[in-house]
Amino acid sequence: MTRNILSDDLADAIVTTARTATGDSLRSVTYFTRANFEQLYLRDDLEQDADLNDFVGHEWQGYKQTKNAYQESELGDYRFTVRAFSNGYLLRATTERQGVLITTDGLTMQSYEEIAEAIERLLREESGKE
Repeated sequence: MTRNILSDDLADAIVTTARTATGDSLRSVTYFTRANFEQLYLRDDLEQDADLNDFVGHEWQGYKQTKNAYQESELGDYRFTVRAFSNGYLLRATTERQGVLITTDGLTMQSYEEIAEAIERLLREESGKE
């Protein structure tokens, strides 16, 4: 894993956005690209030594496969993914070149939608596409 693959300003903005939207429900925040990732936040009560390599790789591939599979769907454009697990939830918000994984305790779907929109906006602004 390469450290500091994004600017400190963007890292702070992503964590602040996630923390503001989720409060104490925030479990972790991980920024990723196709080749690298960096965990930006991990709540103190969680394991500090989790191996994120496979996890991030799966989510990047999942984004590409989902976007391709549903590109002509009547549902419209793919926006974000929420996955439910026995101990929490995962939100994947991405652009073509980068993404953020946020894990939380339970939130409303509207909260996930708002967080995804805010994160995607930050990523687009950073890459100069907005």
